[in-house]
Amino acid sequence: MKKTIAFCFAVLATILWTGSATAEHKATLKLASALAMDHPYMVGAQRFADLIKERTKGNITVKLYPSGQLGKGEREMTEGIQQGAIDLLVSSTGPLGGFSPSINILDFPFLFRDFRHVDLVLDGAIGQRLLGDFEKANIKGLAFWENGFRHLTNSRRPVKSVEDGKGLKIRTMENKVHLAAWKAAGFNPTPMAWGEVFTALQQRVIDGQENPIAVLYSNKLWDAGQLHFSFTAHVYSPAPLLMSKKTFDTLPAPERQLFLKTGSEVAKFQRKINRDEEEAKLAEAAKRGVKVTRDVDRDGFRRAMAAVYGEFGGQFSRAEIDAIINAK
Repeated sequence: MKKTIAFCFAVLATILWTGSATAEHKATLKLASALAMDHPYMVGAQRFADLIKERTKGNITVKLYPSGQLGKGEREMTEGIQQGAIDLLVSSTGPLGGFSPSINILDFPFLFRDFRHVDLVLDGAIGQRLLGDFEKANIKGLAFWENGFRHLTNSRRPVKSVEDGKGLKIRTMENKVHLAAWKAAGFNPTPMAWGEVFTALQQRVIDGQENPIAVLYSNKLWDAGQLHFSFTAHVYSPAPLLMSKKTFDTLPAPERQLFLKTGSEVAKFQRKINRDEEEAKLAEAAKRGVKVTRDVDRDGFRRAMAAVYGEFGGQFSRAEIDAIINAK
């Protein structure tokens, strides 16, 4: 009888200790980004950090490292995520295909109609599968945040049509699909880590770049001579919130679920801020001398870039591509 009572107390003590250890799991995690604190990436990251701290009663702190503090570019920082040197990262999809090839399906030009179409795909089964594929690279995909629809800027001339832009040397992400699309349109694309771009634009090593409005604004690209903005909306650029699987696996199960839930919750907040602020940011850019061309011949760009579907479409089933295009 005494042995039975002693055994029961031992089991109870173990349960209480385990529950206490889970509740008091303490950690300080590093969240990195290539972009500045006023970019929607980091506005979302701050919201995420605040919620994690609040919901873990201060036991888990997420410290923010913007502007490439933890790596020269997103590729290098993604490697840091793999290795566990960085805990969390908000990244464009540009270099991520080298880690999880299936994510490249999102980089086809003119794949998405509008923001509603984006949300249907990324918040649905397709988006969840793409996030899940990161685990093969020792990375945990928490949620899809966003950078936005990408547009062309340059220092030389207004670009309304494909013909207007032929020969322009523009920086692109380190992404084969993007490079091929711009080559097909007659441009001279150059892959470059984001940390090198501002200086390259200032020194006229390149003529332009392509990015969402928030990047133009956050980095004040007008100060680097980017005074011509073309509303091309040629590619939608999601921003996965990634976590080192090494770090994720150290968390107790309730905290793992908390990180997944909070990442998805903040996705809605972050996307809304990004979208709501675009017109105001473009207006501010115009005050700084940026000439905005809205009546771009997008059909011409779509036709010129369509060749990449033949070149890279074989990496994905036609059914996968059509499932995204036809989502309603």
